[in-house]
Amino acid sequence: MTHHPEPATGHPSPATPPESTPQPRAPGHSQSSWLALRWLFLFRLVVLIGLILLFSPSAMDPLITPANAALAWNVLILYAILVLLSGLTLYAHWPSRGSQVHLAIYIDIIAFTLVMHAAGGAASGLGILIGVSVAAGALLMEGRLALLFASFASLAVLTEQIYSDLSGGVATSSYTQAGLLGSIFFAVALLAHVLYRRVREAEAMAARRTVDIANLTKLNAFIIANLETGILAVDGERHLRLKNKAALGLLDVDAAAPGSSLGDFSPEVAEWLETQVKNPAPQGTIMRVGERELRATLKLLGDYRASGALIYLRDNQELTREAQQLKLAALGTLTASIAHNIRNPLSAITHASQLFADGKDLPEDDRHLLEIIQRNSARIDETVRSVLQLSRRDRMDPVSLDTALWIEEFAQEFRETHRLAPERLALEITFSPDPVEVDPRHLHQIISNLCENALIHGGYGSEPPRIKIRLLPSGETAGRPLIEIADEGPGIDAKTARDIFNPFFTTKTSGTGLGLYIARELAQTNGIHLTYEPADPHGSRFRLHFDG
Repeated sequence: MTHHPEPATGHPSPATPPESTPQPRAPGHSQSSWLALRWLFLFRLVVLIGLILLFSPSAMDPLITPANAALAWNVLILYAILVLLSGLTLYAHWPSRGSQVHLAIYIDIIAFTLVMHAAGGAASGLGILIGVSVAAGALLMEGRLALLFASFASLAVLTEQIYSDLSGGVATSSYTQAGLLGSIFFAVALLAHVLYRRVREAEAMAARRTVDIANLTKLNAFIIANLETGILAVDGERHLRLKNKAALGLLDVDAAAPGSSLGDFSPEVAEWLETQVKNPAPQGTIMRVGERELRATLKLLGDYRASGALIYLRDNQELTREAQQLKLAALGTLTASIAHNIRNPLSAITHASQLFADGKDLPEDDRHLLEIIQRNSARIDETVRSVLQLSRRDRMDPVSLDTALWIEEFAQEFRETHRLAPERLALEITFSPDPVEVDPRHLHQIISNLCENALIHGGYGSEPPRIKIRLLPSGETAGRPLIEIADEGPGIDAKTARDIFNPFFTTKTSGTGLGLYIARELAQTNGIHLTYEPADPHGSRFRLHFDG
């Protein structure tokens, strides 16, 4: 079994793997053993007090002669002194625990045998105290020496019986009682030994189960803490009992102590929970927390409020993005497999339309129809090429790139390709960055897409589009570059800016809506973070942050 460094209610480090949990020590050692010896001391004190009361003058049995009473009192006085001394040695933990158990059991057997003799022998019934001492000794010595204690007790009872018979002529039936007592002592010793072994086995199994349960709990907490799905567990009083790192990130809150109110932790989630308890939605609903949309699902832990609930949180934009990834992956695979079946007929259509357009006596209406054919054929070809690029985005060949030199060559090439004057595509390099590991083909396509997008949308009023490419130092890591592509156009409103990186999203009637999406996908493939920011006072800025 394994465990992780922290429970789910805290903040476990996801990078730290679970480690092996040591097995617990077997019971019957150290503090628990000395505690059992203290209980034996208390038992001996109680028995001592009971014997004193039994042999007190007010409760004296008429069958006990004064001589026997004097013997009993002498034995009890000596026994009381020894019991009190055992209390002092127990407090001092000296001698060893095993030696103290031996002394206590042997003293008890001798003392109880003498008291039994004073009370009339085996027939008095006090021999049961010897049996209790044998059982206590067997348990305290962990099943060892149980037969030795039983043998010593049986010998003591038999000796007392013989002495009584020689000195006072006790009835023969007392030998039978003495023999029965001896048999009881052995039976008690064997039963105590078996009982102790079973108790030890049960405790060992319980300890193993406890370790297993603890490790499973830690393993579950480790898994929950590292799930990408946010998880919150609340009790019937709507107090937070469990949370994971993903939930904290999705809700953008700091850590909260276990048991804190869900309303204090996240008022939006608390309000959503009460609404869902009244009118549950099996597939979950969309909940807005700040600027983020979350898909929340509720799982009640019982039919009553006191049972609590589990709340699952997912970023709705992330779910949409995953669905788009699956759709585009399927589309890319399909397009790659039938590309030639699309492009060959498309090329034939385009070529035929071009030949047909070369005719001199072509009516104006037919020429207009030819333009529609050529324009839509070009759109189909552009869409196919874009989707094919998506299917090949993981094929990268990174090299160590001098960003400053590369960006100068790119700017010159882009000006020549699009016939732009230097003022239409300005270049600003403010420092000499460290080389970066990137696929130059991907980087070229990313910046080309951004610059072409700026040419289309970067005009302001009657002014032609102007683009500025800046190479800046990254504020996060010294020596790492940051490439900024800015234009002076009207900019993008906040609502549209949330969707510009979505596939097939475009504000043009003739666009495919894949340019910015492809740019971001290629950037992520190369470890580059592509972001959008509005420029001041107007315009747009796209930034490429190279990870350190």
